Amino acid sequence: MIQTIPDLPDNVVAVTASDTITADDYETVIIPAVEQAHEKHGKIRMLYQIESDVSDFTAGALWDDTKVGLKHFTHFEKIAVVTENNLIASSTKAFAFLVPGEVRVFANTELDEAKTWIVE
Repeated sequence: MIQTIPDLPDNVVAVTASDTITADDYETVIIPAVEQAHEKHGKIRMLYQIESDVSDFTAGALWDDTKVGLKHFTHFEKIAVVTENNLIASSTKAFAFLVPGEVRVFANTELDEAKTWIVE
């Protein structure tokens, strides 16, 4: 399930993921939020928290994630990934140089720091 994180500026798409992540989560939460932020601001800042209890990303979710990333590749100004998952953290760090915007990885205990960084 994906839910928005409230109380951040509207140029920041901030979400938290838990349990199983599906295509429906992307289609009802992330994609509309990214489209709206891009339409209004041009550049997008994304804070994506992946809770420790995430058990699965469905194939549809992975496909939607890829489509959003490719469509808005140059529109991301900053991306903060907040996770305890070592594979996600390592992969994000390894491929961060490919993203035109700034990318940082934070631990779940650093969520407040990630929020501060994403709005600076």
